[in-house]
Amino acid sequence: MTLLIIAIVSGLVIWALRLMDRALVSQEFSLMLAGFLVASSAAAMVGVYFLMSDYMVYIHQNELLFQEQYPSGFLVLDEQSSPSQFLETDVAAFDIANLPND
Repeated sequence: MTLLIIAIVSGLVIWALRLMDRALVSQEFSLMLAGFLVASSAAAMVGVYFLMSDYMVYIHQNELLFQEQYPSGFLVLDEQSSPSQFLETDVAAFDIANLPND
């Protein structure tokens, strides 16, 4: 995937440089503007690639943390599980954490 993005960005940069070169030769502002827009799209594509790669690393790390915390995949609360089991641990810890300071 990375090689495909590098190839696309390289093609856009080469195209932008050719447009700007023709703009200098023929003294046309519209070709210079087109070259700038193509170069801007190549830069934006690289920026989005880096943002998404960081996001994908973040999501992958959170997925690993979730799997460590809940090895079965999901924490399922149903009627068959004992309500006192959850009340003893979670609610007691919540009440202790929220005691007033006076």
